[in-house]
Amino acid sequence: MKEWQKLLLFVSVFLAAYLIPFGNPAVEVATLEAFKMLGEYAREHVLFCLIPAFFIAGAIANFVSQGAVLRYFGPQANKLMSYSVASVSGTVLAVCSCTVLPLFAGIYRRGAGIGPAVAFLYSGPAINVLAIILTARILGWELGLARAVGAIIFAVVIGLIMSLIYGKEESKNEALGFEEGFEEESGRSGTRNFLYFSTLVLILIFAAWAKPQTAEGFWYTVYQMHWPITFVLLAILAYMLIRWFQKDELKQWVDSSWDFAKLILPLLFIGVLAAGFLMGRPGTNGGIIPAEWISSLVGGNSIQANLIASFVGSLMYFATLTEVPIIQGLLGAGMGKGPALALLLAGPALSLPNMLVIKSVLGTKKTLTYIILVVFMSTVAGYMFGNMI
Repeated sequence: MKEWQKLLLFVSVFLAAYLIPFGNPAVEVATLEAFKMLGEYAREHVLFCLIPAFFIAGAIANFVSQGAVLRYFGPQANKLMSYSVASVSGTVLAVCSCTVLPLFAGIYRRGAGIGPAVAFLYSGPAINVLAIILTARILGWELGLARAVGAIIFAVVIGLIMSLIYGKEESKNEALGFEEGFEEESGRSGTRNFLYFSTLVLILIFAAWAKPQTAEGFWYTVYQMHWPITFVLLAILAYMLIRWFQKDELKQWVDSSWDFAKLILPLLFIGVLAAGFLMGRPGTNGGIIPAEWISSLVGGNSIQANLIASFVGSLMYFATLTEVPIIQGLLGAGMGKGPALALLLAGPALSLPNMLVIKSVLGTKKTLTYIILVVFMSTVAGYMFGNMI
């Protein structure tokens, strides 16, 4: 951090402490809500979502060759293959908008093109198969189907637009990378590397498996078994690490994972605090912005209502699956189905904490472009869906 940035940080903290009227009851409640939200986030997501994601990102940085990433996800890779894989990744990874960040940073810094990387960034939390099923079951099959189709289309279209805008500079970087050459592959076979990464991903999936709303059915059965399955996977991973890896490789893996944690966690925590202060925890009315204001602005199916739903959804933080009961409550309060879809398409994929981290990876200009695309397309999709039904 540069000296002027440190000074700006100190001045900002001082002004906040000096000017915020903490004695105001609404500010007191919102401040407490912010720290409650941070506490819930730490308990429910850091250990079982983010830490596995950091280790996967570290593994990508160390054990996936840059040549392989460029071959399948680079600017010159086969577009059909790269976007197809990236746009449906969320059906496997049941992650939220924050948990997907280390994985996105890992593949992007390894050489993936901006298009496939952003398609993966959007689809990771947006095309969560559990959330799609829950949406169809609770909010109706129309919203469930529209969410699934819209999210896949969004991932591809947003990725292609980002590639069209920023692809030329990445092509230059890729050419430079080929001239410099790539590091040598590890001594492990492709099968062992595949099993290693598959085990890491399965640990992330089962450790973060959310409890279904109903205590019956296949998903609840899996939930009852998710910890035994996770412990078995951890034992398998331990065997792989002992038998297949050298000590210096393990040290590099841990170091890379820690680098991602240092980059992402502070910004996430700041963003969670800000989101909690502004809008409160999901399902509560404790933020400085009253929930009644939001529900009163998203009734009907006007462009304005869809835009507000998209914009507010892009700022809110939704833990995996929590967006469904929240929107169920908003629908009961008069929210239109078009704005509901707009929020479903923008909310899970974006959040204030998510934006701060994306900026640190992509830079301000690319991050703003991504945010505008998500909000704009969600607004249009919500408006069209509201008119159709």
